[in-house]
Amino acid sequence: MAVSKVEQKEHARLLYVNEKITLKEVAERVKVTEKTVGKWCKEDNWDELRKSLLNTRENQLVHFYNQLDAINMDIANRPEILLNGKPIQRPQKNIPTSAEADVLIKTTSNIKSLEVEIGLGEIVETGKKMITFIQQINLPDAKLFKNYFDEYINNRLKNG
Repeated sequence: MAVSKVEQKEHARLLYVNEKITLKEVAERVKVTEKTVGKWCKEDNWDELRKSLLNTRENQLVHFYNQLDAINMDIANRPEILLNGKPIQRPQKNIPTSAEADVLIKTTSNIKSLEVEIGLGEIVETGKKMITFIQQINLPDAKLFKNYFDEYINNRLKNG
């Protein structure tokens, strides 16, 4: 039975997004022209999907922890401001202003959410690691698992 264009397109999307290979490599593997893959990529915004999967929970957590560290360092190293030789009334050196406290609270809340929730990018990364592990034990099983995993990701993309 021949593979339909819809199946080819879906396979191409999965390869492009998950394996981070070029359009040319995708075209060769799916057995369509590079121009066709490029058209599909543009129509369905595969580059945005690829970026969203790269933006994993782990990367975001590192980013938020770096933000917290930078804010705390700014607060700790806050210089004293003098007006006419007298210090201006400000919060103590290690106490954040209300604006700084607001940013700290929001950033901490984002961290808490990310530590609890799991996104599609994280699921894909975990699946790739699992497939690699299974390949070392049993290649046919890894191929079967990969097919099921691809179907699972497609289902998540369609149904949320």
